[in-house]
Amino acid sequence: MTQPSHQQIAVYLTDYAISELIRYVMEDTGCGVEQAMEKVYNSSLMPALQDEENELYIQSPAYLYEMMHAPTA
Repeated sequence: MTQPSHQQIAVYLTDYAISELIRYVMEDTGCGVEQAMEKVYNSSLMPALQDEENELYIQSPAYLYEMMHAPTA
């Protein structure tokens, strides 16, 4: 059995974080999955989350959700 690569782990954790962010949006706003996905994927956090070099995928989804709603400077 081979160990997953760094990239495979990053993709897995990013996908997990995104699914949790969608769930949080749905719970907080009462919207449907499509609207929640749109809010997450169109958020300013998304490009940074998808950039492996930032390593945001190692942060908890709850922390990322707070970042998603933080005011921008």
